[in-house]
Amino acid sequence: MNEVAFKMYLKPNSIDEYKKRHDKIWPELKALLKESQIASYNIYHDPETNCLFAFQYAKGKGSQSLGENTIVKKWWRYMSDLMETNPDSSPREGALTEVFRL
Repeated sequence: MNEVAFKMYLKPNSIDEYKKRHDKIWPELKALLKESQIASYNIYHDPETNCLFAFQYAKGKGSQSLGENTIVKKWWRYMSDLMETNPDSSPREGALTEVFRL
């Protein structure tokens, strides 16, 4: 099982809507994530920096390998008003490096 950790960046005052949209995640997107063997996907918000910290357990590369999928592209466009994005509407991300494990 691979562990994948990364951060994303919210636009100001977007956390409530971000949570609301994820509470109603599209069934087809949820199914795609499970089909892609993502066993666990957690996202945390840091209110001081307005960053989102994501952590996944996946048998493959995690959600980062799904960028060419139509459902994923549609989700990115749907979320782009809340997040800092790249020109293709994908979330601007930064890899996180593990520095400690117990």
